[in-house]
Amino acid sequence: MSDAFRDGRTGTSVDSPGPDGAARPAREAKVLRAFFANDRLVIIPARAGKRAIVLRYLVERCFVEDRPYPEKEVNQRLAVFHPDVAALRRYLVDEGLVTREAGLYRRA
Repeated sequence: MSDAFRDGRTGTSVDSPGPDGAARPAREAKVLRAFFANDRLVIIPARAGKRAIVLRYLVERCFVEDRPYPEKEVNQRLAVFHPDVAALRRYLVDEGLVTREAGLYRRA
């Protein structure tokens, strides 16, 4: 049986489309669809687990290249998804998804 189908013994779940249309695990896709509308983050999740899913998605979308990003560019990239870029930056660093050194951000 394919991993794309639910298997009662292993607990794997059906892949579903996320806000970008890409196939994602069902729970992840459900959380992303709940917090994104028209590919914009409507609200930053308060629950850490859901926020982590949203932040990983933002890293995938905003920081494709493995290179240092100046803070101004980070702000511009995050602003495409949500106006509170300072909170998103802080959460990304706190979750260990990006690192910050001398004003430059990089995927962890």
